[in-house]
Amino acid sequence: MNKIKYILFLLISLQVFSQESINFSQKPFAELMAQAKAEKKLIFLDAYASWCGPCKLLEKNVFPKPAVRDFFNKTFINTHIDMEKGEGPGIAQKYMIRSYPSLLFINGDGEIIQKALGYMGEEDFLALGKEAGNPLNAKESPKALFAKGEKNPQFLETIIKNNANSDYNFAKSAAERYFEVKNTKELSKEEISYILYFVKSTKDPLYKEFVKNKEEITKSVPLETYNQFDQQIKLSEVLEASVNESDGGINDEYFFKNAVPIVGRADAEKALNRTKVALYPQTGNFEGYEKAALEYYKDADSFDAKELDKAAWIFSQNITNVNSLNEAKMWSEKSVMKGENPENTYILAKLYQKTGDTEKARSFAKMSADISAQSGKDASLATALLTELNK
Repeated sequence: MNKIKYILFLLISLQVFSQESINFSQKPFAELMAQAKAEKKLIFLDAYASWCGPCKLLEKNVFPKPAVRDFFNKTFINTHIDMEKGEGPGIAQKYMIRSYPSLLFINGDGEIIQKALGYMGEEDFLALGKEAGNPLNAKESPKALFAKGEKNPQFLETIIKNNANSDYNFAKSAAERYFEVKNTKELSKEEISYILYFVKSTKDPLYKEFVKNKEEITKSVPLETYNQFDQQIKLSEVLEASVNESDGGINDEYFFKNAVPIVGRADAEKALNRTKVALYPQTGNFEGYEKAALEYYKDADSFDAKELDKAAWIFSQNITNVNSLNEAKMWSEKSVMKGENPENTYILAKLYQKTGDTEKARSFAKMSADISAQSGKDASLATALLTELNK
């Protein structure tokens, strides 16, 4: 009899324990969305994977905490879904979930209101929930509320954090409004990061904050870094004004006249050549590109292999001057020395072909074809070049 009582007690205890956590719904996600819309609540989605250690720790150490459990059960419609089973992969694809745990707060329209990654303790997790649980978030979509002029600082910060990478202009507008309503002089590190991330021009509203708060910003950022940042903003404006929109040409005289007082002659020249190297291939100005690239890549060792490959490829396709092609060969050789691959060996083969060294061109074309075959990549370009060279 005692044994039966013990087993019954154990079963009841386990049942009670299993209930002492966030109440996760097992309904299909589409039904939860409809419920969220009808009840004007957010869905809390614990996106996990069965093999994820931090996910298990959240479930064991955080979700059962009374304060967490009570707040989440009262405030949200909760669900946790294995992203590798059932409807999980589709949800993961829709919301670009790539790491676990991903903790998402989603409104009835399917928009992410708040998102966090990784394990966190009870205090931080509860703070995350309270931030997402702001009643404003369940009323309407963030964009609709923002369009109506919502100025709640926490609401604006949530927009900034959630959209900085996916919808830059929306996040930037929220940051501008955030500083309009900010009523404290001191800046947090996060607020400094907002200013530095969104300021692109002296015409940006946040540039005024950048200048006005120089003393505060340089408590966290070295003065030299602050000055360099300011210089680059102004230099970018000069570059933009130097470009002729009709043909993509750059007015060197105007640029140097306005850029040299900002950064000095050497840095101005470097910035101008960097711009030409990026712009001229797009406008078909390969004569201008050739001249700028020869100057810009003069110290080839300071550039990574991919950038050198790109420049060497453009030369192999568009430049005929032998001396210039020999410089491009040097760039390509440096890339090959750092690591052979089908692309850089093919580019080097093309450059040797254009400079009349058929033997070396054949050797590198064969190398490109062999590496392609070994790595399962397309070898058709290298094969076609070999055929051409063997004629």
